[in-house]
Amino acid sequence: MNTFSSTEPTAVPTAMITLSQAMEKLRSKGWDNEFRYAPKGFYLRDKHFYTPESLEIIKTYRFEGDSNPSDSSILYIVQTREGLVGYMVDAYGMYSNHDNEASFNNFIRQISVSDRDEQLLFEL
Repeated sequence: MNTFSSTEPTAVPTAMITLSQAMEKLRSKGWDNEFRYAPKGFYLRDKHFYTPESLEIIKTYRFEGDSNPSDSSILYIVQTREGLVGYMVDAYGMYSNHDNEASFNNFIRQISVSDRDEQLLFEL
């Protein structure tokens, strides 16, 4: 079973959830816009490209598998300058699904981070 944890060391999650439960909460809030990575930037629906300067990571969550490292992933909740909220999911290390992992990591590091309270994001 995958479990959720905030990437903030002092944050204490109120409940452990799976990646699929987090994705369902995003969908229910209308935040089911999946950003994908290409060397040009994050794109949405094959026509909208975003540079790191036009994005903000508003929350990150890490999911770890109980027994298989390939089950580990990270969920980035991202907001555009125009206010559109969506997500990007990536696996850890050698299990990452990007052709050029160094390029992806460099892109992610350039996006500003504003870690907002998870209760505002996933209010029940």
